[in-house]
Amino acid sequence: MDPDEEIEIDFSPFLIVYKSGRVQRFGSTSRKSAGTDATTGVTSKDVVIDAGTSLAARLFLPRGVSGSQKLPVLVYFHGGGFVSESAFSRRYTSYVNAVVAAARVVAVSVEYRLAPEHPVPAAYDDAWAALCWTVASCVPGGSEPWLADHGDSTRLFVAGSSSGGNVAHNVVMRAGKGGGARIEGMVLLHPLFMGKVPVPSEGTDPAFPEIAQRNWRFVCAGKYGIDHPFINPLAMPPGEWAALGCRRALVTTAELDRARDRGQKYVDALRGSAWGWEEPALYETEGEDHLYYFQKRARSDPVMAEKAANEMAAVASFIKRGTRASDCNIRSTL
Repeated sequence: MDPDEEIEIDFSPFLIVYKSGRVQRFGSTSRKSAGTDATTGVTSKDVVIDAGTSLAARLFLPRGVSGSQKLPVLVYFHGGGFVSESAFSRRYTSYVNAVVAAARVVAVSVEYRLAPEHPVPAAYDDAWAALCWTVASCVPGGSEPWLADHGDSTRLFVAGSSSGGNVAHNVVMRAGKGGGARIEGMVLLHPLFMGKVPVPSEGTDPAFPEIAQRNWRFVCAGKYGIDHPFINPLAMPPGEWAALGCRRALVTTAELDRARDRGQKYVDALRGSAWGWEEPALYETEGEDHLYYFQKRARSDPVMAEKAANEMAAVASFIKRGTRASDCNIRSTL
């Protein structure tokens, strides 16, 4: 059989790796050009952070920002199981547009390297480099004008969806272990965590634990076990949570999501740990599955659309709390 057609690893629904080393990716990866979004009025542009590693980002600025007006800064990491998707995709550009419009932030959506070509921890390293670049740019005369003119690094937020939520957690842990970035808040949206011992929301299929371990071995090239804190923070002793380098935390989950219980247990672990900051918040959407708001039905089904809008409102409210009214230019109804 042609090695370019013979399957080595089937990592559906994300990708297939063939014997020749060819990687075929699936899913919503269609690129959307940067520019001004007709719906939200948010403007975006693309920047290269590190040409050596091809680290790049899409920056977003809300409508109506004037002069040297300062806004909170959001560093965001897309999902895709560590192996697919992009900060430049239609799905994640549209999502960050909506967050920027609702929360009135300057956003940096990070285009990090993907497995299997670049196994974990490459994504974490890229995410950290992007966070450091963002903070360094939020100063007068900084290299990136949008951040230099409008970014307030004292109101710094880190967020991510699914595997991007995992990336966000690990970046915030790194910040707390002496990295130097002061992070006001962390938002984990349906975060992807795993572990050797199943939790109820992962179901009763006896094959699931092995599938989870296989998937994790694939994205990290077998370098870390399934209970390594990178993928299973619940394995950390309570004292180690003190290193989580943010003052506030919000975790969102969905009732029908396999990842639900690990998200809930994350909040429970944080509450019972030595973290010592503000009570972490948990927001759960009833009757929906993982990242339900990306489904086409979320735009056509009024019930699902309302749920998606409510979750977005919770995220925006979390970010905007403590923001000066003069920075909002809109009347909050949250």
